[in-house]
Amino acid sequence: MKLHKAVLGLALTMSLALNLNSAKADALKDIKDRGSITVGVDFTHPPYGMLNKESQRIGTDFEIATLIARDLGVKLNVVSLTGPNRISFLLTNKVDIVIASVAVTPDREKIIDLTRPYANQPTLLVAPGKENLKSIQDLKGKTVAVERGSTADLNLTAQVKNNNVPDVQIVRYLDEATTRTAVLSGQQSVAAAALADALTIKQSSPAMNYEYKFELSDDRLAIAMRKGDPELKAWLNTWIGKNLKDGTLNAIWTKYFGVSIPKSVIDAAA
Repeated sequence: MKLHKAVLGLALTMSLALNLNSAKADALKDIKDRGSITVGVDFTHPPYGMLNKESQRIGTDFEIATLIARDLGVKLNVVSLTGPNRISFLLTNKVDIVIASVAVTPDREKIIDLTRPYANQPTLLVAPGKENLKSIQDLKGKTVAVERGSTADLNLTAQVKNNNVPDVQIVRYLDEATTRTAVLSGQQSVAAAALADALTIKQSSPAMNYEYKFELSDDRLAIAMRKGDPELKAWLNTWIGKNLKDGTLNAIWTKYFGVSIPKSVIDAAA
């Protein structure tokens, strides 16, 4: 027992020391000195990240990462990750930053730093056109598919609870791809999903006439980084502001989503 406590104490001490050293580091200088930036992108989450027919990497997040590397004057290294491991890849120093549809939430801001928002991500309730669903109350007795632990999951769960909607069965899947497959294969017909996944469901099954029924939330998207990197955060915030103002980010968004970044996000950069 004493040995276990000693080892645990040493581990905690080493962890604290590593965190303190990390806080004193200048990530922006390190990136420029080595001539490269490593960015985590989720290529299983179209249109944020995906592969085209030629197996080339494309998507909003990949294009943003490419422009950031260009404007920093460094080489871009991309690490593929997924929604569930985005934060762990960041905290274990496998990437410098994460651009992977990271929604701004108070819980995330407790453990990582987030830049100013560069876009939005509405969470939608999507279902076949024949379903008469106009509000959270209409989910009474329904089964709803959602990605486990996602912003959609958190918002749906909270709203069902806060509005005392009875007999709602929330079926949670491992990731976005599995959730979409469950819906498109008929295991569930109703899903709560971020705009990207809702769009994919609509486009993948025209015969089912999937529609956006109502909005659960409208979250802001930001670039994620480790805490204690103020120089890098300041550079990225300035970069986001400039590229929102000149329309560069909006052009990327319109290209993939067919909709513009909300005026409220763009105006915040003024």
